[in-house]
Amino acid sequence: MEFEKWHALGNDYLIVEQDALPFELTPARIRAICAGHTGVFSDGILLLSAPDEPGFVARLRIFNPDGSEAEMSGNGSREAVLYLRRRGWASADQFSIQTEAGEVRPTITSSTTASVDLGRARLQTADYPSGAPDGRGELTDDHGGHTHTWSFQHVVIGNPQCSIRAGSEAELEELKLSHLGPGIEAHELFPNRTNVSWYVPLAADRIRARIFERGVGETSASGTGASGAAIAHVLAGGDSPVTVVLDGGELVVEVGEDLHVTLSGWAVPVFSGRLSDEFVEELHATE
Repeated sequence: MEFEKWHALGNDYLIVEQDALPFELTPARIRAICAGHTGVFSDGILLLSAPDEPGFVARLRIFNPDGSEAEMSGNGSREAVLYLRRRGWASADQFSIQTEAGEVRPTITSSTTASVDLGRARLQTADYPSGAPDGRGELTDDHGGHTHTWSFQHVVIGNPQCSIRAGSEAELEELKLSHLGPGIEAHELFPNRTNVSWYVPLAADRIRARIFERGVGETSASGTGASGAAIAHVLAGGDSPVTVVLDGGELVVEVGEDLHVTLSGWAVPVFSGRLSDEFVEELHATE
């Protein structure tokens, strides 16, 4: 099995073409491949295949390291479209790909940068069934013997986001996302689990954000997480486009008046690789 490893602001994925895959990507196999020390180590797998509808360059499926499938990844989609362009799947700088979240339309701006039209965000969805039309809510979470109440903004931009505004930059940096994230991700308000972002405004058009991804944990960057935080910031009166400062770098999120979102940033390849025959045999034996 041949693959390329890419990263965008430290958010790393293995990119695999369907024709190079010698087995079905089951959750157990995904966990084994993505594992640190015993696997390749990554934040997930991007699986590319031929589209099943006309008008698309490819179909993209996104898998988290816990084996679950994600509807969308802002960083992963940029990595995939830049890979597709380099590998000759696409000859133009603008094209469309299929995802579980629907059509994604990228514009490649250089060999390492792209803007991705993520479509229109929604505030009232089945991912937060008890939510109000504006997506605002409040939840109480118990962690480590402590109870905390959070006000949040629910947003779906390909996948569900719970965006929480912190009181200050110092408070944001002190948060222990590894303790706080799991309880919110799996909170009863969110039947399909949720991604979580905490953010604080730095200026009218600039925010600092930290991300806890569903099925992943704390990450150095998340495109959809950054988009969720940017949308929450704009809904609260901030200016668009929003520069989102993440642990791994900066992304730019343009939020239209109709909540149409365009995400811009960079992604680069790290290395090409091939799984050993021994590891492939082990994966074949894994259900």
